[in-house]
Amino acid sequence: MYSYDTLLEECNDLEIEVYEMDNMKNKGLYADNVIWINKSLPSIIEKCCVLAEEIGHHHTTAGDILDLTSIENRKQEIKARSWAYERLIPFSKIILAHSIHITSRFELADFLNVTEEFLDAALDWYKSKYGLYVSIDNFTICFEPLGVIEMFDWIETPKFKYKA
Repeated sequence: MYSYDTLLEECNDLEIEVYEMDNMKNKGLYADNVIWINKSLPSIIEKCCVLAEEIGHHHTTAGDILDLTSIENRKQEIKARSWAYERLIPFSKIILAHSIHITSRFELADFLNVTEEFLDAALDWYKSKYGLYVSIDNFTICFEPLGVIEMFDWIETPKFKYKA
């Protein structure tokens, strides 16, 4: 799972400077290979979610998008957020959580090292992108209600003749 520290290392590899700042209006901000994180966020897990989104801006955003009344800017905001969802909550981790018998949203958020709000937003986004479910390999991830269905590999068995 990703942690705040692993994302900070990724920023270092990408040559992005990260600063925690007091008195920020926003939770986070990205510009010109610099990320500012609001120091007063209540938990390191929330900082991790915000940092992932700001790294998403590094990968997906062009120009100044602070004016969210612009449709184009809102689209770029959604792109960065969806990048963060896919990074912190990939389908493979949802399937892994199922395989180790995680059964509640709280446990899933804890396992993924994200806030419950971030998890809910990610699941809503996945649902808007894929519909109520998505199938991957032998698994179907249902978004409403949240669950994973595992399919069996169907192998033809030889037909035996029985003698009485």
